[in-house]
Amino acid sequence: MRAVEAARPGGPDVLVCHEMPDPVPGPGEVLLDVVAAGVNRADLLQRAGSYPPPPGAPAWPGLEVAGVVASLGEGVAGPQDGGWAVGDRVAALLAGGGYASRVTVPAGHVLPVPDGTDLVDAAGLPEAVCTAWSNLVDVGRLRAGEDVLVQGGSGGVGSVAVQLAAALGARVLATAGGPERAARCEELGAAVGIDHRAGLFTRAVSDATAGRGVDLVLDVLGAGALADNLGVLATDGRLVVIGLQRGRRAEIDLGHLLAKRLTVAGTTLRSRPSAEKTALVAAVREHVWPMLADGRVRPVVHARLPLERAADAHRLLDSGEVFGKVLLTT
Repeated sequence: MRAVEAARPGGPDVLVCHEMPDPVPGPGEVLLDVVAAGVNRADLLQRAGSYPPPPGAPAWPGLEVAGVVASLGEGVAGPQDGGWAVGDRVAALLAGGGYASRVTVPAGHVLPVPDGTDLVDAAGLPEAVCTAWSNLVDVGRLRAGEDVLVQGGSGGVGSVAVQLAAALGARVLATAGGPERAARCEELGAAVGIDHRAGLFTRAVSDATAGRGVDLVLDVLGAGALADNLGVLATDGRLVVIGLQRGRRAEIDLGHLLAKRLTVAGTTLRSRPSAEKTALVAAVREHVWPMLADGRVRPVVHARLPLERAADAHRLLDSGEVFGKVLLTT
């Protein structure tokens, strides 16, 4: 098979595509012929040497793929038992190794690709949808009728989170860089798109909520946005941090936290135990996949590049100009 790995920690040019032995599915695993892999910011961090793969995961990047089932490992249920069949169109959540033409994955981390969804575009869904569902619903306790702010609504996770929150009956505010990108967030279902480059972010949130603030903030920015995120929360509001694009360390005014009964939570997906991921994938299949089938949620793809151009894909994602996902095709 072909795979892309970093020859050493560094910039995009360290990514090299070369031939490697085909993986063999172990007990409980499925072998997939990959048609496309999603590119995530975690991949850029791994390439730079600051986000190593968890134990047991392949050394090369890639947290989500779409493709076709090639074979089943021992103990994997077949179609007669509600499981998988060779030739099924699927997408999968990975701990790593997606930048390859073949991958193995636990059977419980695999999702069927609904009819009407492009198989290549489906590669941009598993990581984003699982992250959005987990943090909006499980951690953020989002309820219909609440106001939710998605920081980075133009990103891979953000573009899905906007759609998902709207489909769940929330009123969505979303930030993006520039008026056109903010308007595109509104096309995805946001009631209010906010151009964060205009420098009036907190005022825009206040105006949109009649001064009350939002019930939930889903944040990819981290330290650099912490004070503003806490400032725009309503009483009993929740901040869920899922990214650190603007730093790792910041101060919290605990008096403000106590007075407004705020909750701050942070999560990652990649390092969770396999059983937790299996339960999350099952919840996504039950609750979100019908939204994909009926069009309430859809993949948002900025660009498709061949696997051999992984370095260009990383440069593109790092440019800040991507809306949605960048995909690598095999």
